[in-house]
Amino acid sequence: MWATAEHAARSQVARPSLWCERSVDRAKGYDVPEIELKLDVTPESAAAIATSELFAGEPERRKMKAIYFDTPDRALSAAGFSLRIRTSGQSRVQTVKADGAASAGLFVRSEWEMDVEGETPVLDHTTPIRAMLGTACDTVAPVFEVSVERRIWNVEEEGSRIEVVLDEGKVRSGKRKEPICEIELELKEGRPAALFSLARKVDAIAPVHIGVLSKSARGYRLAKKPRAAFKAEAIVLEPRLEARAAFQQIAHACLRQFRLNEALVLAERGPEALHQARVALRRLRSAFSLFAPLYEGDAQAVAFRHELRELAAILGEARNLDVLIARAGPGDLHDRLQTARSQAYADVEAALASPQARALMIDLMEWLALGPWLAEADARGGKARSFAEAALDRYRRKVKKGGSRLKKADDEARHELRKNAKKLRYAAEFFSSLFTGKKSRRRTERFIAALEDMQDRLGLLNDLATAPGEIEKLGLSDDPQAQALVGADVKPELIATAAEAHETFVDTKRFWR
Repeated sequence: MWATAEHAARSQVARPSLWCERSVDRAKGYDVPEIELKLDVTPESAAAIATSELFAGEPERRKMKAIYFDTPDRALSAAGFSLRIRTSGQSRVQTVKADGAASAGLFVRSEWEMDVEGETPVLDHTTPIRAMLGTACDTVAPVFEVSVERRIWNVEEEGSRIEVVLDEGKVRSGKRKEPICEIELELKEGRPAALFSLARKVDAIAPVHIGVLSKSARGYRLAKKPRAAFKAEAIVLEPRLEARAAFQQIAHACLRQFRLNEALVLAERGPEALHQARVALRRLRSAFSLFAPLYEGDAQAVAFRHELRELAAILGEARNLDVLIARAGPGDLHDRLQTARSQAYADVEAALASPQARALMIDLMEWLALGPWLAEADARGGKARSFAEAALDRYRRKVKKGGSRLKKADDEARHELRKNAKKLRYAAEFFSSLFTGKKSRRRTERFIAALEDMQDRLGLLNDLATAPGEIEKLGLSDDPQAQALVGADVKPELIATAAEAHETFVDTKRFWR
């Protein structure tokens, strides 16, 4: 059972995300692998953690400033690179990072470092930037600045050696600024599982959640216009990828979307952010359904699916009220719905800040990266492309069959069709990059568009089907204004247009065959 506003403390949480970095050390002349678990924390949580007895001894302290550079059209960022010069004491170090795709649950990046004299980047042959930008190197200029006070501890955990870094400071772009407060647990020697063990001990002192933004990502986000919500980002799967690695990459993308929107929900209670947080959970649950053959018999995966469904249901209560409020005109009914919405959002905040939610995200991240299912997944799943073809065929058959008698179906059957249509749409979005070529791209666009049209129409029917229950729960069954929200008069027309959308979908060619 998830906590609600009446019995759970509402605290801003910190979030863990596993990173693998491979840096090129100029002095040593070879790649140095780094594995990190990133945690977002509040200043209050940071103070509690720093003064606890978890990290023995006095930390090493540093004041650091980093200037990040890019071209006016942000060519480096668009290509997945970041360029910074970091000043700490008397030393200045230039770093170029190339973000890569998730591999085996870890984020793999390449890094080039060199000492520099001033705060002007050195863009010679020792980094890939000059070859990539050409003459545009001359336009590289500062975009934002990050300044932090850093504390460093070295910790022994389960026979492993971990460096703990606590950064507090701010990122500034022009006149805009945003606080930074985060912990990084970097594995220096030993087993990655020790990072999660230490993260749970940190969480026992002060709440922690997944951190999904690097400092450069924070700066680039600050340099842009503020966003009300974060929609799902495109997922690019390599053609030779194994099915298990595809699942990990897709799941991490869903978790990232959830966390970005969760932060906005907690800060602003925005309806669009809540909707997109719910979409992220729905996409993650769909990914679990699609890849179920990979983890068959894994009890922990079954528990994850149950907990994700419960969390999504709490967000769904608030979302249902947002839908009703959007359809209600000004007046007493609107005010009563707003009161109910306020309580629903309080329940959402309490659930997101609860120990259950924190434990779920840490456990899920560890399972994706290190879970026992990985030992069998390769043999069960094979290559991502062949796995995708089978999954897309399976769900297309479900949607085709489920809508064959749509006009005579009941609300429950239409709801089941809508759920399968969503899973098929998400599967198409997850796997589309595996099928290249002009014909495949055109067919992908038409296929997803047909699914979206049908899904939208079925969604309107679902809103009508759930409205009476929501009105009854609110004690508004006798309110004429509330009854008008049920919209029974438009239902026949919506059913007819949904049936037409299904026929169009059936006639749309598959992009994977």
